[in-house]
Order: sequence, then C-alpha cells, then structure tokens
Amino acid sequence: MKWIGAILLLLATTQIGFDIAKRLNDRPKQIRQLKNALQVLEAEIVYGQSPIHDVFYRLSKQIPEPLSSFFRTLNEKLLSSQSTLYDVWNPALDHFWKKSAMKKTEKEIMDQFGKTLGQHDFHQQQKHIQLALSHLDRVLEQAEEEKYKYGRMAKSLGVLTGLFLILLLI
Repeated sequence: MKWIGAILLLLATTQIGFDIAKRLNDRPKQIRQLKNALQVLEAEIVYGQSPIHDVFYRLSKQIPEPLSSFFRTLNEKLLSSQSTLYDVWNPALDHFWKKSAMKKTEKEIMDQFGKTLGQHDFHQQQKHIQLALSHLDRVLEQAEEEKYKYGRMAKSLGVLTGLFLILLLI
C-alpha cells in the first residue's frame, strides 16, 4: 500500500514539474502569436482600413487558441453592444489571460495598447502598434531566457521533489 502511495506521489510531483515547464514553453510561443496578431492588425488598419470588428473576426480565424478566443470575444461584443472598444477590451483581456501562459507584463502592454486602439488616426495608430510590438520583443527575449533557464529545472525538480518526499515519508 505504501508503494502505491509513493508512486502516486511521484507521479503527481512529476506532473506538476512538467506543467510548469509547459507554461514556460508556451509563453514565448503565445507572445510570438500575439506579435503576429498585432502585425496583421496593423496591416488591416493602416492599409486595408477595415472596420475593427471585421479585423477581429479575421484574426480569430487565423490565430490559434487561446488567442483566437480573445479576438472572437472582441468581435462578438462589439457587434452585440453599443459599448466602446476599450469597454469591451478590458473584460475580454481579463477572460483571455486566465487561459494563457503569459504574465502580467504582457497584460499591461496589451492593456495600454487597448487604451489607444481606435483613438487616433491611421499614422498614430501605426506608431502605437509599433510601440506595443517593441515592448513585446523585449518581453519575448526575457521569456525565451526563462524558458531555457527554468524549463528543464522545473521538470527535474518535480521528479526530485517526489523522490525526496517519498524518502522522507517512508
């Protein structure tokens, strides 16, 4: 009976370590997807001059989850209510952030970007998108460093913590 408990404990701590490593691995990937989405948004706004809800709909079809659900929510909320873009942006961002692997830094960048979206002419809007992209570039470098520094360590610590607890309890 002890051995079954020990194996279950080892499996649980190993799974926790692998989950942490997966979040560290997913974060740079999702930041890159967010950067791609902003680049498409820039092209659609500046060159295509498309309505913003149409741009959000197209982005929701092009970008993988969980980011596509963010743009889908924005599109649906803009079409169904008479709210301003920023009134819709914040709740959608909060809902999306719970499902993503990104951290508070990226959320602050997107929150600031959401405050400027739709408030300026095309040229100024392009500058705000470029500013958000440059901030995301900086954050992407940090996320890549964290991934390489802590990814393998999280997996190893999960296994080693399980072994330590087993030795401690037996």
